[in-house]
Order: sequence, then structure tokens, then C-alpha cells
Amino acid sequence: MMESVVQSAFGEVAVLLVLAAAIGFLGLILRQPLIVSFIAVGLVAGPSAFDLVHSDEQIDLLSELGIAVLLFLVGIKLDVKLIRLLGAVSLMTGLGQVAFTSFFGYLIGLALGLGHVTSLYVAVALTFSSTIIIVKLLSDKREIDSLHGQIALGFLIVQDLVVVLAMIVLSAIGIGAADGHGDHGGGSAVTVLASGAAMVVLVVLFVRYVADPLTERLARAPELLVIFAIAQAAMFAAIADFVGLGQEVGGLLAGVSLASTPYRETIAARLAPLRDFLLLFFFIALGATLDLSLLGAHVTGAIVFSLFVLIGNPLIVLAIMGALGYRKRTGFLAGLTVAQISEFSLIFVAMGVSIGHVREDALGLVTMVGLVTIAASTYMITYSHQLYAVFEPYLGLFERKGTPREAGDTGVHAADGYKILLFGLGRYGTAIGMRLKKRGIRVLGVDFNPGAVRRWRELGLKAEYGDATDPEFIAELPLAHAEWIASTVPTHPTGLSYEDARTTLIQLTRTAGFGGRVALTSHSSRETEDLFAAGADIVLEPFQDAADRAVDLFCGAEQQERTEIPAIASEEPTPA
Repeated sequence: MMESVVQSAFGEVAVLLVLAAAIGFLGLILRQPLIVSFIAVGLVAGPSAFDLVHSDEQIDLLSELGIAVLLFLVGIKLDVKLIRLLGAVSLMTGLGQVAFTSFFGYLIGLALGLGHVTSLYVAVALTFSSTIIIVKLLSDKREIDSLHGQIALGFLIVQDLVVVLAMIVLSAIGIGAADGHGDHGGGSAVTVLASGAAMVVLVVLFVRYVADPLTERLARAPELLVIFAIAQAAMFAAIADFVGLGQEVGGLLAGVSLASTPYRETIAARLAPLRDFLLLFFFIALGATLDLSLLGAHVTGAIVFSLFVLIGNPLIVLAIMGALGYRKRTGFLAGLTVAQISEFSLIFVAMGVSIGHVREDALGLVTMVGLVTIAASTYMITYSHQLYAVFEPYLGLFERKGTPREAGDTGVHAADGYKILLFGLGRYGTAIGMRLKKRGIRVLGVDFNPGAVRRWRELGLKAEYGDATDPEFIAELPLAHAEWIASTVPTHPTGLSYEDARTTLIQLTRTAGFGGRVALTSHSSRETEDLFAAGADIVLEPFQDAADRAVDLFCGAEQQERTEIPAIASEEPTPA
């Protein structure tokens, strides 16, 4: 039955999609990112397992389109200005990590007997981290706006720029080999570079004169805007492939050409599911070309490189950020985000295989490293705060005295202390803070989003940057005279929060000698019960409390005079 179904290309794709859904569901249960499941689908569907892939041309076409769309979406979010906004640390950390990882990875490759060219390819591949996976994990943990999240986002953009340069250089160096195989239409490295410069000029002119008015017209029909975006990605990829730059570079330039338009977020949101769907076929095509026996031949190398990525990469970032004057906690949490390689690592080595620089077993080696590091780093980032608690006693070497880069966020304590310490300076926390200020109550706000801290200070409130789960930071707070500890920190949407920041806050403040009362925020009755059991004195339920107040008003209850509060207190602060 199965053999008769997969005799047609349509039936083959149908079976592959069913297999992908099943393995993806298993990956969801194991809390793994889609890329892990996709690679597993490719290996299972490949010749070493069920050997389901026979429609090579159709699968390859979908795979190539998926790569173009992936790089298009990277390009459309590639905002170089963000590097400047986040400061020199992103640039220095990003370039430093790339340089040191490449150097040590190259030496490890030589020690394993891989040869100079293969060692260089593998070493460069190890420098790329998955922006998609990291941003997803940090967003799920509500840490994308934290200091370490912003720094990580900054050096991920630096890595993306390095990816582009590496692919351009690779295409230029390999053009002679490519011509020999008839893969590209370019004639020489000079021609490739000239064509690349011409495409960059084309992008600049398109952005300057065409992008905004064109997308504004297309946006009147959202479906047409999406079709145009896909066409842009495919067209640029085809042109770049023809001139010898490669489809990857073309897809990324297509994204850059639309990155300045006001509709880029809409385009990115609508294309993300298509990207995931098409990338499935890239990994299926990859798995169809991999022989598991080749993977087994590099088990030792894969283990060594995986340990280097999982341990060495975070240590490199931690050392660089420590030298720049950041606290060991910030460096550790940011460093964990580079403890994996990305889909670009596989694409990069696959380009080397197609050009003839490296053999397929090198791709198998990098694939194994990808499987191990992506799976492991998912848990490392998810439980980063517990890991920090374990390794904190050994990280003093990576912290300069005084931590000058974060010194500006301290020193706001007054001698007589504060009556209330409020953690979480979002919309709800800001509203509470402004009302306390209006009543003359001294309140110190705490948040690990530097932008939120800055906005509080602009409102005339005292605030400090810090993390509610950092024992060292909690111990430094003015707890002696405080009567209340209050937290409006939201819970993790999937229940995977690092031991729930609220209960951790209770434990840390009590350990630090706080003897006052604790008020926490909850959004469900089950949470409320758990928080009371953990030691909370009061549990605030914003939605329930607002509903009770509304019912009182509807029923004609005596209205108390409302305190006039500036608009900023009842609205979400505008991001910096």
C-alpha cells in the first residue's frame, strides 16, 4: 500500500508531510524547535531509513525556494541600525565570537585530521547561531527586551552579516569550480563581485525610489503583497544564482530591499508559515543525501565539536563581555544563546559540497553537531537561570571589579529606604507606581528591561535594572526598611518559566532578610493557590479585580474620586 502511494510525486509529498507532522508532534512533546524535527524527518525519510524520497527534482525545487524565503525573511528583519542602538558591545562580541570560534574550531579540526579546507569550513560553520531559535526561546521567556536579550540580538545580527559575507566570498572563490560544472552563469570571481555590486546598487535604488510607493499600493490587497514578496525573493535568488552569487545571497538581498517599508512585519508574519513548510523539504533533501554510516564515522569529531559549541562558545562570549565590563550574570545568559549552530551552518557547508571544496561526510559531521547542539541548547536557554545558580561560584574570573558597563543602573538607593519595592515595570506596574507616587509613597521599581527602567526614571520614579531571580542583585536591594515586595512580572505562557520568577522572588527576599509582606500577580485561580502556598500575603488578579470594580460601578456602588494619573501610567509605554 505504502509503495503504491509513493509512486507518484504527490503521494510521496503527502507521505512526507504525514511523517513530518508525526515527528513534529513528538518534537513538540519533547519541547524541541522545529528544525530538530525537520532534520529528523530528513534522516528518517532518507536512504538509510525508509528511503521515501525519489522525486528528487520536485523536492530540490521546493528546497531551493525554501532557502530563498528563509534568507528573504532574515533580510527583511536585518536592521543594521540596531547594532548601533545596542552599543559597541554587540559588534565587538559578535566579531570576537566569530573570530575566536573560527580559530579554535580550525585548530580542533586539524587535530582531528580533517584537513585544512574541511577544518576551515567546519570552523566557520560553527560560528553561526540560529537567530530564529534564539529569538523564539527568548520571546517565550519574556527576555527578548532584557539587557542580555538585547545584546544577544545585536550580535546575532552581526553573525547574519558575517553569513552574508561568507557566502559572497565562498561564491566568488568557488566560481571557477562552479563554471567547470556548469552550475552558474558567471564567468570569473571579478564578474561575480561586479555583479554583486550591481545588485547592491539595484537594491539601494529600489529602496530609495520604488519600495515604499509600490508596497503601499500592493498593501490594498494583502494577498497580492504576499505574492509580490515571494516573487521578489524568487526573482532575486534566480538572478543572483545566474550571476554566480548563489540563491542564498539573492534571497537575502530581496529581503533587504523591503526591510525599510512599513509593511515588513506584515510580510514577515504571513511568510513565516510558508518558510517553515518549504524548509521541511530542504531538510528532507539533506537527509536524502546523507548516509547514516557516514554520520557514524564522525561520532568522535561530532562529540568534540558539539562540546566546543556547547561550552566553548558561551565561554568566549562570557570572556568578551566580562572584559567589556559586564556582570558575569549578563555575560553568562547572553553566552548561552550561542551554544548551538544554525540552519545557515548546514547551508554553508552544503554550498562547499556543491562547489567541490569539501566532501559529503563533512556535511554529515556538521549535521550531527547541529542535531546535538540545537537540541541541548534549547534546554540550556530554557533553564538558563538554574544553570547560572549552579555555575555562579565559578564565574568570578569573568567579571571585572565594579562592572563599569552596568554601573549606571545602581546607586539609586536612598539612606532611608523605600516603603515598596515593585518588580515589573510594564503597563500594570507603571500604573501602580504612578498612583503610589501620587500618594507620596516611596517606591523603587525594578525591571531587567533597560528601556522600561529608563521610562520610569523619565516619569520621575526611582528605578533600577536587575533580575528578580538574581540572588546577588536581590541581596543588594534596600530591603531593611521596605514594608512590601510587589511583583507584576508576567508568567511564562507555556508554564516553562524558570521555577516561576514570583516564587523565586519570595525565596530570595526572605533569604536576604526581608521581613515585610509580599504581593504577587496572578492570572488564574490555580496560580493564586500556588502563590499563597509559596508564601504570598496578597495575590493581585488584575482581570478579576477590574471585573469586580466594573460590577460595583454598574450596580451603583459609591464611587471614590479617581486620582488623576498621566496618560503614560495607563498605557503601554512606547518602546525605545
